[in-house]
Amino acid sequence: MIWIILGYGVVGGIVVGAPMLWGMLNADTLGPMGEGGALIGYATMLVALTAVFLGIKHYRDKVLGGVVKFLPALGVGLGISAVASMGWVIAWELSLAITKFDFVNVYYGAMIEKAQAEGATPERIAQIRQEGEDFGAMYANPLIRMAITFVEMFPIGVVISLISAALLRNSRFLPAKAAA
Repeated sequence: MIWIILGYGVVGGIVVGAPMLWGMLNADTLGPMGEGGALIGYATMLVALTAVFLGIKHYRDKVLGGVVKFLPALGVGLGISAVASMGWVIAWELSLAITKFDFVNVYYGAMIEKAQAEGATPERIAQIRQEGEDFGAMYANPLIRMAITFVEMFPIGVVISLISAALLRNSRFLPAKAAA
């Protein structure tokens, strides 16, 4: 089971991490992606987390002979999700280290610009600036930053694990093909 979790999790981590790392390394060429970048990131997470479904199905069909209970299936799914989410964390940390991208200042700078464009009061602008400084101090701690990054993806993996385990516990759902 551990090899299924690691194998499918690493594949999911590469599928989610490689495009993000590539995008960050080519940001000068691609230009600012803004909210489009977040949409692409979450879409990539969904594609990567198909490894959860495939891993549980592999475990059910190849290891357990076509029958799996909900909790073992959920455990495999959560394991794959955790490994894939660590791939996301590693890619983000590599991106920050290589590009020296100042995420906090860029993010809160955009929030301030948006607030100003919407006619926010000077007090509101000062509040956003203070929130940015507070968040920046917290985000400078690598353990907190990695936990925040992990939590961006893992809850999606939990939902996909629950759905996959619920579907695949039924041995009639996409049954294993008989060997010819």
